[in-house]
Amino acid sequence: MIPVKDSAPCYHTPWMTWGIIAVCVAIFLFIQILPEDQQHWIMYQYGMVPIRYAHPDIAIQFGLHPDHYFSVLSGIFIHDGWLHILINVCFLWIFADNVEDRMGHIPFLIFYLLCGLFSMALQWYFMPNFTMPVLGASGAIAGVLAAYFFLYPLARVVLWIPLFFLPIFVNVPAIAFLGAWVIFQLYKASTSVVFNIAADVAWWAHLGGFIAGCVLHPFFLRSESSGGSDDSDSGEQE
Repeated sequence: MIPVKDSAPCYHTPWMTWGIIAVCVAIFLFIQILPEDQQHWIMYQYGMVPIRYAHPDIAIQFGLHPDHYFSVLSGIFIHDGWLHILINVCFLWIFADNVEDRMGHIPFLIFYLLCGLFSMALQWYFMPNFTMPVLGASGAIAGVLAAYFFLYPLARVVLWIPLFFLPIFVNVPAIAFLGAWVIFQLYKASTSVVFNIAADVAWWAHLGGFIAGCVLHPFFLRSESSGGSDDSDSGEQE
């Protein structure tokens, strides 16, 4: 199920959300025009490779030099495929504008980055010997989804069910869609650990971002006096 739009109104232009989308897309397109070996190098050098921090000596043998944890941040903005970037942009476009609306531009950016950093940390904690780079905004977006879950539980989310690419749409409450989403993440993450199943999706990063979003979002909300509509920067977004 792929979200198409939501019903929650947005009263401020989501400049920071648009900026994050622009940066992610620009980096992705830049990487796509590079030769394949250079793409591979960038993803390993600037993506978060857990073994680099768990076993630095082994990481050096793989050609991964110490980066002083910079890749924990840079990996949030790198994506490794068209489907990966499209899905993340879709989730940002639909859900992040409303969360930014309730937080303000700079607080939202700090919240977003903290969720992304915690998501990377949790992925490393549960899979410290993982040799593949952990890439993408999914963990940070999971934090945004957690905030949306609490701020707009009764908003309606239109979902597309891609069954043979037919135009099948359903309208569900946000609390139902996001609740099902986090249960699925927990199932996949726990299964990968219990049964030692290799995964190409950083499930623990998704859960880490969601947990961070649940805990942190109340501290980043606008005060009641500064919330609401601003006539100089208003316009409903969905």
